Amino acid sequence: MAGTAAPRWAWWAATGLGSGRLRPAPGTWGSLAALLAWVPFARAVHGAPAWLGELVFLALPLAMTGLAIAASDRVVAETGDKDPGYIVADEWAGVWIALWAVRWEAAGALAAPGPWTLAVHLGVPFLLFRLFDIWKPWPVRQIQVLPGGAGIVADDVVAGLYALPLSQLLVPLLLRAR
Repeated sequence: MAGTAAPRWAWWAATGLGSGRLRPAPGTWGSLAALLAWVPFARAVHGAPAWLGELVFLALPLAMTGLAIAASDRVVAETGDKDPGYIVADEWAGVWIALWAVRWEAAGALAAPGPWTLAVHLGVPFLLFRLFDIWKPWPVRQIQVLPGGAGIVADDVVAGLYALPLSQLLVPLLLRAR
């Protein structure tokens, strides 16, 4: 059952600036948009004091998680949809968590990009996040039972947390293997 109209900001945030409207695979498009939106932040902190960079890299996924929950709550309250595919703010939070694993290395690779280095630093967390988001190993699938926006976002947060240590492990291995 549909309720009160969600504010425009909630629709923009929930749909990942519209990336959740792309077909096919809106979750993948939303994750790619999240990756591209993360890049300017990584570029901005390259060369900044370490404490400032850590603050930014920690604040991004935390703020995105809160925004994703709030926006998703409002959109599902309007539409009555339980976990619609067009909501991809949860992918943004999950990808930004996964990218935390390579935050400084990726920032450096963006400053002096080599195609392989950049692809590994950005691609591995992205692909691992998508793997866990689609596969939904325990407890990713089970945590979706939370109500409203929390249920929509929580599984992607856990998928990002699964991708984080594997990214920390695989990125250096892939870079050395080349």
